[in-house]
Amino acid sequence: MAKSSTTFECTDCGHRLSKWMGRCPSCDSWGTMTAVVNSYAQFSVGQRTKSTKKGQGAPGALAPGARAVDALTDPSELLGHLAGDGGDALRITDIDALTAEHRPSGIGELDRVLGGGIVPGSAVLLAGEPGVGKSTLLLEVAACWARSGHTALIITAEESAGQVRHRAQRTGAVEENLYVASENDLETALGYVDDVRPELIIVDSIQTMNATGVDGVSGGVTQTRAVAATLTTLAKQTGTPVIAVGHVTKDGNVAGPRTIEHLVDVVLNFEGDKHSSLRFLRGIKNRFGATDEVGCFEQTAHGIREVTDPSGLFLHHRSESVTGTAVTVVMDGRRAMVGELQTLALHSELKNAKRYVTGMDNNRVSMILAVLSERCGLRLADKEVYAATVGGMRIQEPSADLATGLALASTARRLPLPLGLVAVGEVGLGGEVRRVPQLTQRLAEAARLGFNSALIPRGCVHDKPQGMEVREVGTLCEAVRLALAEA
Repeated sequence: MAKSSTTFECTDCGHRLSKWMGRCPSCDSWGTMTAVVNSYAQFSVGQRTKSTKKGQGAPGALAPGARAVDALTDPSELLGHLAGDGGDALRITDIDALTAEHRPSGIGELDRVLGGGIVPGSAVLLAGEPGVGKSTLLLEVAACWARSGHTALIITAEESAGQVRHRAQRTGAVEENLYVASENDLETALGYVDDVRPELIIVDSIQTMNATGVDGVSGGVTQTRAVAATLTTLAKQTGTPVIAVGHVTKDGNVAGPRTIEHLVDVVLNFEGDKHSSLRFLRGIKNRFGATDEVGCFEQTAHGIREVTDPSGLFLHHRSESVTGTAVTVVMDGRRAMVGELQTLALHSELKNAKRYVTGMDNNRVSMILAVLSERCGLRLADKEVYAATVGGMRIQEPSADLATGLALASTARRLPLPLGLVAVGEVGLGGEVRRVPQLTQRLAEAARLGFNSALIPRGCVHDKPQGMEVREVGTLCEAVRLALAEA
């Protein structure tokens, strides 16, 4: 009879202990230690899968009667095996660089985040909250890939083939070279890969796949690590890019052990607000490009559509100025986006007036209110203040401080700011306006959208866009005087 022992493994980082603890000593997470039964019995991969051709083995599958797939249970062994099959060491000058060139996916915003396209043999992990549109986005990618004459295979363990077909009809993604397999067994899925020989593989999702011969349930630490290791090795050995969907925890982190993020080449996060149709794709890890890029998408009734000009979504186009409104330019990675801030100040009967902030940092808004009161003489302590961004935009960087201060001053004095004015700069507690990075790119984006005037920090090095009046200010009070003097 086979012997077995029980250990406890952290579902966040994979750390193992011989006894249960409430907090993981490795990552300090609470309530993440789960029991794992370790069996010492040897087992074999006995029967062939229904999709595997007679006399042929699925890629990465072992012969009948062999021990369980050791590579599945230990990613380091799997990668070591891969290295051993790589042949002799080569001079770096003798290696063909074309094998690692980016291939356009057909979706420009995705290519932007990936660094130019999909790299052959790469393993990509796309994470995101439920319902954000991960499966729909990858269906669009597979359809674009198939439309260009390449073969794509979607292996889904979360939906039936009929459900995928229904979504494809709705989004216009029905293509001849697009194959769909509804399967959650990893060995069977490898058999489908052997049959179709696709040039792009999409797995939905990595947490719902089950690796034969590996202890644990689907989605557990051991199973998730085994599936990730196998898919990564499949991509490296065959040169076929693999994109896998990953679930996230309630904290927004990729579900499963941290090992899977180290195994894959690229980790992307697809995020969005449930109250908005906008979706943002960000790079967390990218071995083939920068991680400070962001892709913008919009979820529509006909699927996920890329947004090449997101600034237009965050601006309310109007023919006349309104009090309490200002425009700024923020950077999201390398992308400049113009955003509109709106504020309102009302008399409050309460002793402690309330502050309502949406889309901005509440603490920074409170700080700017204090600076306006102390340095500029604008008393807003007895006012209920409302501050919000337009279009569901979220602003976290301090470069929007100057625009926020101007908007609050505008609503306090009931004077509108000039219609074509944009303001960029960080405000300090002394009221000084500090420099911000990438100012040239910010001004160029504002000029492209028709803004003809800008207030920026004094002493910043920048290239002045043609047709734009750029004025430098040293303090928030100076900026308020200049801006409201034109009203």
